[in-house]
Amino acid sequence: MKVKQLAQMMALIGVVSPAMAQVAAPQTMQRVEITGSSIKRVAREGALPVQTINFDAIEKAGITSTDQLMRTIAANGVGADNMTSGNNVFGADADRVSGGAAFASLRGLGPNATLVLLNGRRVGNHGASGKAVDLNSIPLGAISRIEILKDGASAIYGTDAIGGVINFILKTDYQGLELSTTLNGTEAGGGMERRVSLLAGYGSLLDQGFNIMASITHDKNDKLDSRQRGFANGYQPWRGLSPDSTGTPYATQLADTGSALGTGFTMPGDPTKYLQANLLSFQGKCDSIPGMSQYASELWPNVTPVTRTKYSCAYDYGSDYQMSFPVERTNGVSRATWQISPDHKLFAEVLGSRTKATGELTPVQVQASFKAGNAYPVNGPYYQDLTGIVPGFDRSKPILYKWRASDLGRRTQQIVGENARVLVGAEGLLWDKYDYKLGLSRAESTTKVALLDGYAYTDKLNALLGSGKVNLWAAPGQGQTPETAALLEAAKFRGALQHGKTTMTQLDGAISGEVYQLPAGALSMAAGFDLRRETYSFEQDIDATTVFLAPGNGALRDASRNVKAVYAELLVPVLKDLEVQLAVRRDHYSVIGATTNPKVSFRYQPSASLLFRGSANKGFLAPSFVQLGSARLSQELPNGVIDQEGCAKHPGDPAYCAIPRLAYNTGGNPKLVPETSKQGTLGMVLAPIDGFSASFDFWAINIENRILNRTPQVVLNNWQYLPQYIVRDASGVIDHVEAGWINAAGLKTRGLDIGLNADGKLDGGYKWSAKLDGTWLKSFKFAEFEGQPYKELVGKFSTRDVYLRWRHNANIRIAKGDWSAMLTQNYSSGYADQLPNGGKSAPPPGFEPHVKHYAKYDLSATYTGFRNTTLTLGIQNLFDKEPPFTAHNVDEVVGAGWDPRVADPRGRALSILLKYKFM
Repeated sequence: MKVKQLAQMMALIGVVSPAMAQVAAPQTMQRVEITGSSIKRVAREGALPVQTINFDAIEKAGITSTDQLMRTIAANGVGADNMTSGNNVFGADADRVSGGAAFASLRGLGPNATLVLLNGRRVGNHGASGKAVDLNSIPLGAISRIEILKDGASAIYGTDAIGGVINFILKTDYQGLELSTTLNGTEAGGGMERRVSLLAGYGSLLDQGFNIMASITHDKNDKLDSRQRGFANGYQPWRGLSPDSTGTPYATQLADTGSALGTGFTMPGDPTKYLQANLLSFQGKCDSIPGMSQYASELWPNVTPVTRTKYSCAYDYGSDYQMSFPVERTNGVSRATWQISPDHKLFAEVLGSRTKATGELTPVQVQASFKAGNAYPVNGPYYQDLTGIVPGFDRSKPILYKWRASDLGRRTQQIVGENARVLVGAEGLLWDKYDYKLGLSRAESTTKVALLDGYAYTDKLNALLGSGKVNLWAAPGQGQTPETAALLEAAKFRGALQHGKTTMTQLDGAISGEVYQLPAGALSMAAGFDLRRETYSFEQDIDATTVFLAPGNGALRDASRNVKAVYAELLVPVLKDLEVQLAVRRDHYSVIGATTNPKVSFRYQPSASLLFRGSANKGFLAPSFVQLGSARLSQELPNGVIDQEGCAKHPGDPAYCAIPRLAYNTGGNPKLVPETSKQGTLGMVLAPIDGFSASFDFWAINIENRILNRTPQVVLNNWQYLPQYIVRDASGVIDHVEAGWINAAGLKTRGLDIGLNADGKLDGGYKWSAKLDGTWLKSFKFAEFEGQPYKELVGKFSTRDVYLRWRHNANIRIAKGDWSAMLTQNYSSGYADQLPNGGKSAPPPGFEPHVKHYAKYDLSATYTGFRNTTLTLGIQNLFDKEPPFTAHNVDEVVGAGWDPRVADPRGRALSILLKYKFM
C-alpha cells in the first residue's frame, strides 16, 4: 500500500460520519492518553485490555527489580528471559552476552515481540544482544505506575508489539524529598538484596510554571549459589534425573586410534566395544569426588551411547550454577517540565543506568585430541595405567581423555552494561481543541564483557596438558602441585573480551482531538509520525579463537537501519453506547522494506454494569541486527552425538552412533523476512454490584514466518526434513551441521485473561480489597518447519519456554488508620515433565511424569504512624515453598532438579522497607 493510498483511506474514514454531525456537550473531565492509543480520553475501561500496576503495590510486595516484577505478571511468558536462566551455555538463546539482563516476553512470544516504553516512547535495546530492552535498566524508583497492554499494537507503535506493550510511566509534578532503603535477606542464606533510593522534586506547574524531578537508585545483590540449596541436586536417578556428562574433574579416558584404549575395548563375556573408561567407575567410587556419580546409562541410551557411558562417571554440573547473579546497579532519571503558557509545555528527560553483574559457569570441559597436542604423554608422572582392568590397554600409547578443568576455576564473566537516553519535547493544546506532542530523543546502550577466571589461552593450556604436568586424576583433596598450579595460572586469560553498542535516534510527533460532533458523541482522531535511526555494533576486544571455549556472539560491525512511519487513528461513536476505534500504520525499513498494519476495535456498554469490547489487528516483527547479520561461528557438540540416519544404516559404528564431538555453525541469516501476525481479542467487563468487577478477555494470535534460532540438535532431530543442513563427507559421515536463524513455519496461541476486583468495609473501620489477575492458556501450537503438523505445547515440557495452563497473581489487602497489610499469592500450574531418554524407553519406577504446581505466598504489613515515615515489613515465600522437582535434562534448561523459569529458589526471605519524606 502506497503512502498516498494510506492517506486516501484515512480521509475516507473521516468523511463517512460527518453527515450526522451535531453539536454535543463539551467534555469537561480531564483526558489522558492510555497505552495502546494516541487519542486522549477520559480514563475508564476501554476497548483494549490494559493492566495497571501502581508503584505502591510493587513496594509492598517486596519487589526490588523489574525482573522480579515480570514474574508476577500472568500474561508474561514462562521462559528463559530471567537472570537465572540467562546464565547458561546451552540452547538457542544462550548467547552468553546478556548476563545480568532480564527481558519481558508477553504471551511467551519472546523478548523481541514485546515493546517496552518509558512514558510512551521507546528506549534503547540491550547493548550486546541488541534483541530487546533490558528491564533492569528501567528506574523503578521514579515510576508512578506500569500499564501493560495485552494486545497487539503494531498499528500504533510498529514492530516489537505483537505480544503487547509494557509502558513505564514516571511520576509527574512531584514535589518533596524522599529517601528509602530496602533490605531483603533469605532465611537459608545467600541472595541478600539491598536498595537505597532518593527521589526529589521541586516546583509546581500550576503555581510556579515549572517542575524538576530527579531520582537515583542503587541496588546491590549478593550471589546465590546452587550449592546453597539442597533441592538443586542433579543426581536422583531413581526419579529419572542424572547428569548427562562424562566430563568429570577426575578424567575419563577415551578410545581412538593411537591411544592407550585403541579403537575401543571389550569386557569378559560382553562383546560390546566400549569407548570410554573411568577408573573410579570400575571401582564403584565415582561418588568419592564431590559432584561426581556413576553415570546412569539406563536413563540416556538413545541420547548418549551406552558405549561411552557404562564405564564412565558423571558430573552434576547442573548443581554448579549460580541461582542469582551478584549485581551492582545504579539507575537514575531526571525530568524537567516548563509550563511556558497555559496551553504549552516544554520538557527534558534524562535517563541513565549502569549495571555490573558477575556470572559464573561450570569449569570448562577439555576433550583431548592428537590434533590439539594435549594428549597425556606415556612418560607423564601421573600416567594412569588401566592394565589389568581394561583388556588390551596399551601402556605404550598416550591417553586421550575428557576432563572437567576444576583447577582452572569456574568460568567467571563480568558484564558491565550502561544505558542512557536524552529526550526533549513539547506537548500541549493547539487552537483550544487539538492535543499535540513532539519529541526528539537519543538512546545508547553499551555492554562490555571481561573474563575474570576459568578461561585459558588455548595454545598454552594444550601445551601444559600435553606436558603431563597436570594431574588429571587427582585424589580428593590432593589437587595440583604448587608448580602446576602456577603454570595453570599463567595459562589463564583475564581481561576484556568483547563489547557491543546499540543506538537509537528518534523524532516523533502526534496530534489528536475531536473533529466532529455526532449524535452519539465526538468523533476523535489522531495522526502521527515516527522517524528512527537504529545502529548496532558488536566486536571482540581480542581474537576469541585464542581463548579456549570463549563465550560470545559473532562480530557485527556498524550495522544500521532507518525506519520511517506514519499512523492514524479514529475513535467513532457509532451509537450512544458503542464506539469503534480504527487505526492503521505504515512502516518502511531501509533493510527489509515496507509493511502496513491496520487495527479495529470496539467498546459497547449497554448498561453501567456491563461492557463488551474486542479488537482485530495485524502485526509484524522485524528481524534484529543479530538475526540478520551476525558472523558465523564454529562450535562443537560434545558427549557422543548420535547420527540417527547414519546409525540406522551403520549400526554399532561409532562414526555414526557415538560421534565424540560434532562441529556446527551458527550465526545470522540475511535472507530473513519479518514475522507477521493476525490477532484479536473479545471480552467483557461486569460490575453487577458495588465494590465488585470482573473482566474476561479471550485472545488469539497466529504468527507466520516465526524467527527462531535453529539449534544443531533440532537439525539432527529433524534430519528427514532438513538434510540440506547436515553436511557429510564422501563416506557419509557428518562433517558438520549448519544451524542458526531461520523463518520457521509459525505458531497459533489462544487464551483467556481474567481480572477480578472487589473492595468493601468491615465493622470497626476496616477497609479491604481483593484482586486477581490470571491467564488461562487454551492452546499454544507450534510448527518448526513447513509441512510439519502443528504441535500442542501447553502443559508440556519444552526447552526455551514452558507454556503453563494457568497462572495468576492474587492479593487481599486490609487497612485501618495507619496500618495496612497485604497477602499475595503467585500461582503456576504444573506440567508434564521431560521424559528421560527422550521417551524412547521406560522411565524408572520413581519417575513422576507431572511437575507439580507452584504456589508462593508473600505477606507484608505497613505502618505510617510515624511522622513522614513509612515502614513496611514483609515475608516473601511465607511457607518456605521449595521449587517442584523436575527431571529435565540440564543441557536444555538451567537448573538441576528444579526449573528457574517457574519457581523462586531463594526460599523464605524477610524484607524491610523504610521510607522517609523530608519535605
